[in-house]
Amino acid sequence: MLDLLFSVLCTSTIFVVFKLFDTYKVQTPYAIVVNYVVAFTVGICLYEGTVNFGSIFNASWFWGAMGLGIFFILIFNLMARASQVAGVSVASVATKMSLVIPVMAGVILYNEKLSALQVVGILLALAAVYFTSIKEKSMVISKKALLLPLLVFLGSGIIDTSIKYFEERHVAPQEVAIFSAMLFGFAALSGFVFIGYKATRETVGINIRNVLGGIFLGVPNYFSIFFLLRALQNESLSSAAIFTINNVAVVMLCTLLGILMFKERLSPKNWGGIALAVLSIVLVALF
Repeated sequence: MLDLLFSVLCTSTIFVVFKLFDTYKVQTPYAIVVNYVVAFTVGICLYEGTVNFGSIFNASWFWGAMGLGIFFILIFNLMARASQVAGVSVASVATKMSLVIPVMAGVILYNEKLSALQVVGILLALAAVYFTSIKEKSMVISKKALLLPLLVFLGSGIIDTSIKYFEERHVAPQEVAIFSAMLFGFAALSGFVFIGYKATRETVGINIRNVLGGIFLGVPNYFSIFFLLRALQNESLSSAAIFTINNVAVVMLCTLLGILMFKERLSPKNWGGIALAVLSIVLVALF
């Protein structure tokens, strides 16, 4: 449970850092690339074995890590675009409600059993994410604009499901650090390709704020994946329970941090969502 707690804390820190980017005028796309470099470096430093890139290349998870790393960049850009077109609330709901995909995958692929109360808890978790994220003002969205949130929903779910697959079938406990590092390493390479392409169309500048922002983002970003992988290797909870608790706890903690740090105001529906989140975690974790 400690690994799951640390994953929630690290993931919540990521959202706080993103919020601070606006305050300190950090250019998010460039900080994101720096963040992946930092996360890769942290993983390499934490790996207790000898870093042999030849053996890493021959590892059964190597090509999967490459694909996931590239997918990280793609989904991040889709999330940014969805926030601009459909709104931040819609994008965040699409991201967090994607927990239903790895939950269903755990039941179908790994024969994980869910009690009736756990099923109720997962349904309450989806409702909690929705009510915690919605704003007071109503929002009218075109069918075309809904395509982006749908892609974010599918992409986020595929990432979580893929991480569970590699943890289950390919990554040994002693390889968690290096596997996590390679995910971010390939994401960094994809980011450099993106910057190189952008440099052919406009002037690209990397300033100290972007670098510092990337550092503060990269450390919790690495550990959010590292601790999630370790939590998934703990047999005391099913992957369905872990993904549900992780996503709902992140939404709940980020909401509370928004109140305490950024003076955000919550509607009665938001408070109702937090109450549902607590109830869903209790049902999924204890039953």
